[in-house]
Amino acid sequence: MPGGIGGPSAHGAERFADAFGRKLGGGALGSVPVVLGLLAIWLIFQILNPHFLSPRNLSNLSVDIVGTGMIAVGVIFVLLIGEIDLSVGSVSGLASALFAVLSVNYGMPEPPAIVLAVLCGTAVGFVHGFFTAVVGVPAFVVTLAGLLGWYGLMLAIMGAYGTINLDDQGLVAKLTNFYFSDVAAAYALAAVGTAGYFLTAWRDVTRRRAVGVPFRAPAEIALRTGVLAVIAFAAAYVLNKFQGLPLALLIFLVVLVILDYVLRRTAYGRMIFALGGGVEAARRAGVNVVWVRTSAFMMSSTMAAIGGLFLASRINSVSQTSVSTDLLMNAIAAAVIGGTSLFGGRGSTWSALLGVLVIQSIASGVALMDIQTAVQFMITGGVLLLAVVVDSLSRRAQRAHGRA
Repeated sequence: MPGGIGGPSAHGAERFADAFGRKLGGGALGSVPVVLGLLAIWLIFQILNPHFLSPRNLSNLSVDIVGTGMIAVGVIFVLLIGEIDLSVGSVSGLASALFAVLSVNYGMPEPPAIVLAVLCGTAVGFVHGFFTAVVGVPAFVVTLAGLLGWYGLMLAIMGAYGTINLDDQGLVAKLTNFYFSDVAAAYALAAVGTAGYFLTAWRDVTRRRAVGVPFRAPAEIALRTGVLAVIAFAAAYVLNKFQGLPLALLIFLVVLVILDYVLRRTAYGRMIFALGGGVEAARRAGVNVVWVRTSAFMMSSTMAAIGGLFLASRINSVSQTSVSTDLLMNAIAAAVIGGTSLFGGRGSTWSALLGVLVIQSIASGVALMDIQTAVQFMITGGVLLLAVVVDSLSRRAQRAHGRA
């Protein structure tokens, strides 16, 4: 029966460490560089300002990441197929503007207004996918046109209203302003998340062992579960030291888990990765290339619309300046910094979480130290360049070891 990182012969922490070292040496870096980078950023800012790792700042950080993080999750779907979406910032602004006008100016109840705003994003994605996958226009051109066109439509929808204030007791406002103050909520989420990971990983081992294919060593599963438990319960403890578990963070984590399942456990997810590995090879394997490419753009724009609602909730208003120039850059940078390859075929939804944590941590640290915003952009740009360099070197190492 096969061994490998996964076989009966591969047991114990020493075997796992050896296998992990071989993976790193072969260029399979995974999330290691971004995790180390995030820890370094936190350490540096904590040394410079002892309030950086305070419960208040970390709680605010956990909410600040959600809007941009939602957009980055959608961008990952497009990056995985080897494309790019430059319109997500404008789409997020368009969706939030549509919601605000329908809900505030026309008195529509918030639930249907939210649904229409999200469906607007889905429709925009279909348009992008049609011109890219059916007509054959490069995605860069289509989404660049969308960046301008959807921004113009947002301005038209807003009309003479420079700023529309949302109902501070409404559903959208509560997305980022509601906290589960009971300490049991955060600890329950940590316990469920840890147990869910362990059961899923162990079920995968059992299924793979039954059919005689390589599987993860029990020592690796135990180590991963232990690390996850430490992180989850430490986060719960910190959140409970302030206001408790934020609703926004809970929704974000649920979305990440669901879309991670879609990418890694469904036929659709396998088609996304196959397309990123090569269009012609995917077509010969029976993948409906047009549909998969179109659906990836629809997912990107849908998540951009959802992210726009969270961003509007954070400031409880929508204005003609809601589409900031750095929103697009931050969303794409978060996906890439988190480990999603610009070359397609490699990445996960968790890349959005790691990447946006890096970006927002830099922004938070810069704000605490009262440093000019220009410094934040320069640091983020440097981190993005470093992430792309690491990705390129990783791919080169994998090709040298016959893994890419």
